[in-house]
Amino acid sequence: MKRVENTLERLIFGSRWLLAPLYLGLVLALALLLVKFAKELVHFVPMVFIADGGEVIIGILSLIDVVMVGNLIIIIVFAGYENFVSRMDLENHEDRPSWMGHVGFAELKMKLIGSIVAISGIELLKAFMHVESMSNEQLGWKVGIHMTFVVSGVLFALMDRITADKKGGYGHGEE
Repeated sequence: MKRVENTLERLIFGSRWLLAPLYLGLVLALALLLVKFAKELVHFVPMVFIADGGEVIIGILSLIDVVMVGNLIIIIVFAGYENFVSRMDLENHEDRPSWMGHVGFAELKMKLIGSIVAISGIELLKAFMHVESMSNEQLGWKVGIHMTFVVSGVLFALMDRITADKKGGYGHGEE
């Protein structure tokens, strides 16, 4: 019976590698996001010379928005792979981000919600720049959705704080 148990445990433990193709898919999505960024940049450059200040700001915010989504993908790929699949043997690589290998599930969750709130904030700012073309209902939904992300982020942080205060709890690195 112990042999069956050991085999089952090895199979379950090895199943983490099923996540690897998902992370590779996110890397492909990052490459596609680069195409989106290039498209936005090509559209933005000539506009700078003829558009008013508000339109230029919206163009810049659109570029920042794409970059923040790219950052979010990298955080998910690096931290997710290291936390759930396997450690990356890049200890001596000069370009290795300092946070790699030190971001646990709780920190990953906070980075994700922080990025989502920032992206939502940029989208809300872009909506405010076009406030004349939006109905009160549309603006209300955008503000409501953004506030939902903000409140969710605060609640996640509060939950992590509460669990970190308990010895051996979730926030003490036992993720």
